[in-house]
Amino acid sequence: MFSLREPLGAELRDVLKEYDDLSALLLAGRGITSSEDAEVFLSPSYDAHIHDPMLIKNMPVAAARLAKAIETKEKIAVWSDYDCDGIPGGVLLHDFLKKAKANFVNYIPHRHDEGYGVNKMGLEKLRNDGVSLVVTVDSGIVDNEAVAYGNSLGLEIIVTDHHEPQDELPPALAVIDPKQEGETYPFRELCGAGLAWKLACATLQRGWKGREEIPPGWEKWLLDMAGLATIADMVPLVGENRVIARYGLLVMRKSPRLGFQKLCRVARVNQRSITEDDVGFMIAPRVNAASRMGNPMDAFRLFTTEDEVEADELAKLLEKINRSRRAMVGSVTRAVHERLSERETIPDVIVMGDPEWRPGLLGLVANSLAEEYSRPVFLWGKEGSGIIKGSCRAGRKSVNVVDLMSAAGDVLIQFGGHSQSGGFSVRDDAVFFLEENLCAALAAVEATARHESVLADAELAPDHATHDLLRRLERFAPFGMGNPKPVFALRNVEIESVSWFGKSGEHLKIRIVREFGTPLEGVCFYAKRELGIGTEFVATGTKAQVLGSLELDQFSRGRPVRLRLVSIV
Repeated sequence: MFSLREPLGAELRDVLKEYDDLSALLLAGRGITSSEDAEVFLSPSYDAHIHDPMLIKNMPVAAARLAKAIETKEKIAVWSDYDCDGIPGGVLLHDFLKKAKANFVNYIPHRHDEGYGVNKMGLEKLRNDGVSLVVTVDSGIVDNEAVAYGNSLGLEIIVTDHHEPQDELPPALAVIDPKQEGETYPFRELCGAGLAWKLACATLQRGWKGREEIPPGWEKWLLDMAGLATIADMVPLVGENRVIARYGLLVMRKSPRLGFQKLCRVARVNQRSITEDDVGFMIAPRVNAASRMGNPMDAFRLFTTEDEVEADELAKLLEKINRSRRAMVGSVTRAVHERLSERETIPDVIVMGDPEWRPGLLGLVANSLAEEYSRPVFLWGKEGSGIIKGSCRAGRKSVNVVDLMSAAGDVLIQFGGHSQSGGFSVRDDAVFFLEENLCAALAAVEATARHESVLADAELAPDHATHDLLRRLERFAPFGMGNPKPVFALRNVEIESVSWFGKSGEHLKIRIVREFGTPLEGVCFYAKRELGIGTEFVATGTKAQVLGSLELDQFSRGRPVRLRLVSIV
């Protein structure tokens, strides 16, 4: 099912009169109702739309302390998370501190041996190594006990994190988290690496003896990593994130990082024209695979090495690991489907686990299943430490998984995350009651299970799916959470041909008849999962209502415009 966006009223159309009908409609659909806001959205400016980092709560304290450590050659440790937010954040602080000629090390906890967040064992290692100041990236906001322990060792800790804080903040020297109480910063949706970049900018602004050796504007080169993380971590691509993502892509296209260049090659991504889709579907999974299947330091070293041979070897290693990751994700997904098929009814919250499942892979599986079944999914496995850990995904916007876990009672040892995704650990004796507790919690938070109809932005005739239209839409990029790709409705079109491709025939390709010229091609990867029952009825010679977004076919001669299918009725 789908519905069409309501046309603009006369008053709003007049306000957006300098824009064509489609652009005005898309702007209004994104909540933009003034010409000033439209200009900011369509023409994001680094100089005009990046806010002063010193406006972030506790940032002046953090920047002053980091600047002092740089100047006095204290040993600094950058403690970053092991995903495609924390790793790029760690890389950009590595580059900044190296440029500042600081005395520092980077530390990334091993997912399977140490688990998520700041831990006592890692802090002990750093203290024994002579570290006096620890700066976290994308972690630490819920690690109150570990931070307190670090203090007892004589460590000073600056926490930079963007996850939801608990009622009590960690006892750090400074807590940088836009979501904490009392924050007045104009934009509160930065990712972890975005905050790390802000800390670097603030420290440059604060200054130290030797600061003058770094040329003005050098920090812009760090936007490749900040932009990579902003896109990969699925934070809303609005406001300041939109500026970071757009400029980040510009830096990525000309980035001199050997590892990034090599990774683009093995992933078959054209670096000079890299897009947010390339980052989200090709680059980020390979970075994340390092921690899910191996050692996150491999991804870190890939982005920081200046040795071409090492860069080549590490890029190939991540590619190999990613292939293994895909195979294991497929195996777990099949296992969940088999178990669900044996049940008479599917519960409102799907909860499954296996001690043999790797917790680091379960977020990918949970995301796929949550979308397929339109309900929260919680999957668990066991870390090398023997602790039961898992990942969860909301599956529908009306459910906040953090609220859901909060309402689940004491079955969970620890949990955290965003509204749409999270992680948790659970007691061995409580795992058998996890589904029951979460289903009861779902009722308690009054979330509703429903399939919402897809909202199409506008109708489109197949002949009007042109390069010219796609160029007009590119002004709205980069697309992502909070700024989805425009979706078009093609009504009563004729399907000229239908074909299935991929190793198991899991991907769908259709050709739509045009009045003039060659047919318009439409594709959907993992079509039965993404399109549901619509795929059962699509056939050559039939008429259909088709929904999709426009994109370039990068792998066909002439790079024609095609549809990325969203729905077929």
